[in-house]
Amino acid sequence: MRNRPLLMLSMVFGGMLAAMPLMVQAGGTIKGKITYSGKSIPPKEFAFSKFPNPEFCKQNPSKKGDDTRLLKEVEVGAGKGLKNAIVSVRGIKDKGFQQTPKVIAKLCEFLPFTGVLVNKGNFIVENTDADASDPKSKEGVLHNPHSFDVLGAKSSTLFNIGLAKKGDKLDKKIKMRMARKGSVLRLQCDQHEFMQAWFLPVSNGHFGVSGGDGSFEIADVPAGKHKVLAWHPVAGNVTMDVEVKDGSTVNVNFDIKKKNKFKM
Repeated sequence: MRNRPLLMLSMVFGGMLAAMPLMVQAGGTIKGKITYSGKSIPPKEFAFSKFPNPEFCKQNPSKKGDDTRLLKEVEVGAGKGLKNAIVSVRGIKDKGFQQTPKVIAKLCEFLPFTGVLVNKGNFIVENTDADASDPKSKEGVLHNPHSFDVLGAKSSTLFNIGLAKKGDKLDKKIKMRMARKGSVLRLQCDQHEFMQAWFLPVSNGHFGVSGGDGSFEIADVPAGKHKVLAWHPVAGNVTMDVEVKDGSTVNVNFDIKKKNKFKM
């Protein structure tokens, strides 16, 4: 009878342990490389002299000589690695997920060149440019961020707002009416055509951006079979079926050859 209290105590703790939920792992990891084996796409060329603030904009290192600005839309490194591609797990809708892009106008360039956004969420652009050597621009180089909802040949304006001074910022809620059909957001400066950027709508946080060598990594992806999109606004895109297991890493390589349509 002396062991009865101990027996009762062990039964209580045993019941508590049985009632506790099993620990759920955080999912798995998708990693790999994106390559581009399509037709070579040379940089677009713009004469500085055709746009405002040519001497200031010449400070940007992406140029040819001292007269031509280069817009390097498709950057391919060693081993055909594609830079600035977005890798996104599709089909998972996280209602609580928020992703507010922040674009910086710096030395007459929009940074980053590619990113993601949430439709009906906010979008931020900040002007950081000022030219102390120009009396007209010492308080700020005028940039005019103009965004478009783009689906193939169709496009419609989302916002079109001038940022005249250094430190000026816009923070707008956007509504992409064609997003369900696979549209993307294109950003361009109405003052400087070579300032461009692109954004892919996503519905969850399972995405990554490829580095200069084309490599990417997405952690904490829920276990299961998923469609994974590798997207670049100019080079093209490709989708693959990927199975993820809890606590493991799956290596997936994408080779983009041409532009294909995709759906949200």
